[in-house]
Amino acid sequence: MPFIERKKMLKRLRKRVSAGQPIIGAGAGTGISAKFAERGGVDLIIIYNSGRFRMAGRGSLAGLMPYGDANAIVTDMAREVLPVVQDVAVLAGVCGTDPFRIMPVFLRQLKAMGFDGVQNFPTVGLIDGVLRQNLEETGMGYDLEVEMVHEAHKLDMLTCPYVFDPDSAKAMAKAGADVLVAHLGLTTKGSIGAKTALTLDESAARVQAMHDAARKVRKDVFVICHGGPIAEPEDVAYVLAHTTGIDGFFGASSIERFATEVGIEQQARRFRELVLTRESGVGSRESDGNTSSTRKATKARR
Repeated sequence: MPFIERKKMLKRLRKRVSAGQPIIGAGAGTGISAKFAERGGVDLIIIYNSGRFRMAGRGSLAGLMPYGDANAIVTDMAREVLPVVQDVAVLAGVCGTDPFRIMPVFLRQLKAMGFDGVQNFPTVGLIDGVLRQNLEETGMGYDLEVEMVHEAHKLDMLTCPYVFDPDSAKAMAKAGADVLVAHLGLTTKGSIGAKTALTLDESAARVQAMHDAARKVRKDVFVICHGGPIAEPEDVAYVLAHTTGIDGFFGASSIERFATEVGIEQQARRFRELVLTRESGVGSRESDGNTSSTRKATKARR
């Protein structure tokens, strides 16, 4: 894919919003997902380890578990996704808390591979309670993700981090983030979606709070929504109608998993519903046997 300069990409996003259209980002766990998301008109494509787990039929939160090296997985996925995308910015989901990476070096490697930007995933922002507190206390906290975004910004990469509350929104805005993705938790609906989630009204209020906090830091930062009950286009429309200044939506499960689950099942059912039609005495085991017996009898008479 061609490299897209950050300045050029930001100009595209501003043009989109100025035209009254939402920015749409799409997660891609496979090359075909990325290829057809681009054809569908998305503005951003993000690949990260959960995409691979999700398209393998596992829940997206598998990306937070010790099932693989998240940063190694995303570089491996690059070989599949980057060559098929023609003119949309592709972002790498980076585990910013990875203690086995020299982050500025790793970010330069990602840029050299063809990534146009980054997102912070896997993220400790999805973890709460005592475990989250312990991660923060032992040097594996959200601040490292903020620092990663700041390093990527210095490399002039597009940065679209997940934020979870007003404080994280302000921190990422200060770090130079271009697009804040207000994360409302694991996406509901579908075969492996969450069952516990906020209401749409609660989601709208939280997104608005994150937006307002970020805009106090920088007026030029974009804010889009993601996750929780914001799963279908009508959910996005509801949130956009009940907030002010929200610039769009990022969908991963919403775009590739839902389409895969519904599309494959429906297509298979269409084939399953086909009915065999044959002329009488043609194509059945019985007719084959009768034909064979007739031939034998005719041969005997001769």
